[in-house]
Formats: sequence, C-alpha cells, structure tokens
Amino acid sequence: MKEYVIGIDLGGTKISGALANLSGDIISKYVLPTNASEGEESVLKRIFTVIEKVLEDGKKSSEEIKAIGIGSPGPLDVKKGIVISTPNLPFENFELVKPISERFNIATYLDNDANVAAIGEHIFGAGKGTENMVFVTVSTGVGGGAILNGRIYRGSTCNALEIGHTTIEKNGPRCNCGNYGCVEALASGTAIGKRAKEAVQRGEETSLKNYKEVSSYEVFKEAEKGDKVASEILDSCLNYLGICIANIIASFDPEMVIIGGGVTNGGSIVFEKVREVVKERCFDSMANSCKIAPAGLGTDAGVIGAVALAITESDR
Repeated sequence: MKEYVIGIDLGGTKISGALANLSGDIISKYVLPTNASEGEESVLKRIFTVIEKVLEDGKKSSEEIKAIGIGSPGPLDVKKGIVISTPNLPFENFELVKPISERFNIATYLDNDANVAAIGEHIFGAGKGTENMVFVTVSTGVGGGAILNGRIYRGSTCNALEIGHTTIEKNGPRCNCGNYGCVEALASGTAIGKRAKEAVQRGEETSLKNYKEVSSYEVFKEAEKGDKVASEILDSCLNYLGICIANIIASFDPEMVIIGGGVTNGGSIVFEKVREVVKERCFDSMANSCKIAPAGLGTDAGVIGAVALAITESDR
C-alpha cells in the first residue's frame, strides 16, 4: 500500500525535500544548496540526492511512495513537466519530471512554486476550509496562486497569477522582467531595500546610513524606531502592495487573501497598511467579506505545498 508522498521545493539557493504521510505529517526532511551555477544536470543530481536522503532517513522504499510533488519558479510547462526558464536557476526548456519519475518509478508532478504554496495553505495552512482564496508571496519577488471553487487555478498555459508582473504604476521603475511599474518593482522586499539604498546614496538624513548593507529588514527595523525616511519608504511600498491586493479582491472576490514571504516578517504594519488600502479601494461588500491573513505554514510553506501537490494530484 502506497501511503507516503515526497515534496520537493526547488529554489534558487536551496533544494528542500520532505517525506510525509497522506495527512501531510512530515516524517523526514533534508536540505541541500542548489549550487545553480554548476548547471542543470548538477541540480538534477542534487534533487535525486534529496529524494534518496528523505527515503533513507524516513526508512521507506520508493515502492511505498504514491507520488512526488515539485514546486519550482516559472515559467513552466506543467503538462509536459518542463521548466521553460527562470532567472535564478540554470534550466532552459529542461525536462525535469521525466528523469525523476523514471529514476524512482514514482508518479511525479510539477507546478509553479507560488501555486504549490497556495495548495499547501489551502489544505494545511491558514486557508483550510475556504472555497476561494488567493495566496500572495512577497519576498525577493512577488508571486501568487489562486484556489477557485476548491481547486487550484492554473490558467491556459498553467502560469496564472503572475501578479508580481502586473502593472500598477505605468511610468514606474523597470522590473527584472523588462516591464515598467510592476508590483515586484514597487512592493517586493527587493524594492524596499532598493529604495533605502537610493535614499542613503542621495544623502538623506536617515539612520539607514549606519548600515553597511541595507535590505528590507533594516528598513522595517529603523521604521519601528521612528526613522522618518524608513517609514516613508514602507508607507509607499506597502501602499502599492495594498493596491495589488485590492485588485486581486476586485478580480476574484475571494473569502481570504493570505500573504506570506519574507516581507510579512515586518509584522502588523504590513497587514494594517494593506487592509487600510483595500478598505479605501474595494467595494465595501467585497472588502468586508474578505479576510486578509498571514500565511500559516511559515518557512516550510514551499515543501509542505509540494507535499500537498503530490497528495492532491495523485488523488485525481
């Protein structure tokens, strides 16, 4: 009887793996650095190693595994199991699913990392029990996944909810994707850090200049201490995030929007500002019926989401 699954969270810096039962309880975990600069075959071998290690540590054989779920940055061809390309990984139209499923003789499923986190939050996290929810991750970049009528919504090319690359300021800063004024360029952790560095370079009077390196973490820290420049940067960036969330609510009318990712470590200021902007910009009926909540799975969201992907896809 196959009563276990494996989840793999493939990131630009690390590969996290977990062996779990069909209730999502983690039995063993293992993490390896991605070492993306070594190329795609090297990364694939490291994924093999992670799978082998969680099996070994969990004292299970591949015959006991129902499915493997993999969350990866996109764009992807989910149906063919191919990573088309992604800025932080060396893959270029790389067939990822086939070599894994053939090596271990286990059904293997691939999905966008934000979709995978959305599935995890829906089944095991803050979105448990909802029918319509949207998950937004705000860290280095901004991504999203939507559960509509109880199912993950993938879109016609399986790359839906690239909300980080929707335009919210037509003459805004250039984004890594090549567009201008994207949510990611205005509201991500990277954007907050960039605004802080620019303020320091301009010679503005701010305690941020006391740091050798400035990231969003320092901006939140100094804003909490009352630094005016840090507070203004956060107010601006979180206002853009609020606009993004308001647009999501107007588009999908969900019961809940869950926000995760490193920026939410900034605490209540993030959620207070987002809720304030949503209240200003959404129809009252929609704003009042949509709960805006922090993610429930924390730093394990990616790997637990990959476990959830394996469970849900193998049950279909």
